Amino acid sequence: MGNSSSAPTSTPPTPAKTEEKKPSLQKVGIKSGKKICCCCPETKQARDACILANGEDDIDCKKLIELHKECLRSEGFTVK
Repeated sequence: MGNSSSAPTSTPPTPAKTEEKKPSLQKVGIKSGKKICCCCPETKQARDACILANGEDDIDCKKLIELHKECLRSEGFTVK
């Protein structure tokens, strides 16, 4: 029976987390109501096939990439 001078340690209170508002990213197309991965399947398929066969830098593939981006924009998505 010793004289123990250890006091229980308490954890310091954590500061209240302030919820940061991130800009809302659109998850579904305005026109079709589909997710971006499911919109424009025709242009997506042509783009993907071209890139696999010829690479991203191929001039025809670049045109298909732009066509797919235009299609996504027409659905209401913001695409760079």
